[in-house]
Amino acid sequence: MIYCVEDESTIRDLMVYTLKASGFDARGFESASDFWPAMKEQEPALIILDVMLPDEDGLTILKALRSSPVTVDIPVIMATAKNSEYDKVIGLDSGADDYLSKPFGMMEMVSRIKAVLRRATPKQAEVLACGGISMDKSRHTVTVYGAPVSLTLKEYELLKLFMENPDRVFTREVLLSEIWGNAFIGETRTVDVHIGTLRTKLAQAGNLIETVRGVGYRMGLKK
Repeated sequence: MIYCVEDESTIRDLMVYTLKASGFDARGFESASDFWPAMKEQEPALIILDVMLPDEDGLTILKALRSSPVTVDIPVIMATAKNSEYDKVIGLDSGADDYLSKPFGMMEMVSRIKAVLRRATPKQAEVLACGGISMDKSRHTVTVYGAPVSLTLKEYELLKLFMENPDRVFTREVLLSEIWGNAFIGETRTVDVHIGTLRTKLAQAGNLIETVRGVGYRMGLKK
């Protein structure tokens, strides 16, 4: 959901129309008094905020957003008719992620929104850690209390699945499907054997992989 806070109805309606046509959900607001109640109902993925508004100005709204732990990370693009460098710097220094200078093209608006959202989307963690186990997915390496551990591909994939889903219980059937694939023909005993060798290689951290009797296995949250 994209929120567009713009007091000029023609511009606001065009912004909302363009965003919806581009695949976004969007809502328009004429003033701060309309905007703030909507924020309590639903937090948007991004806000386009006009500087000049009839009641509370855009910079004041921006500062309020950045001062609240609930809204501090919501991306904000400032829109202003003022082209001076001073106004742009004030907006960026106040916490804006980008700005649009009026008049701006609708395709430029969509492009800037996509760019800001890409920057704001957290990347999946490349390094996983649980207890004394550390896994660097980019380097395909595993250490236990700082000491490197050599794992087979299946052992590595099992450990990664556990570490990405701490405290989730996996049945043997699910582990077979996730790691060996649906086409694998074999017994669930295969899982038990690999879990056993994995625990051995993890040494003192091997007990983090817990057996859930009658169900399967999980990575415990012990520290």
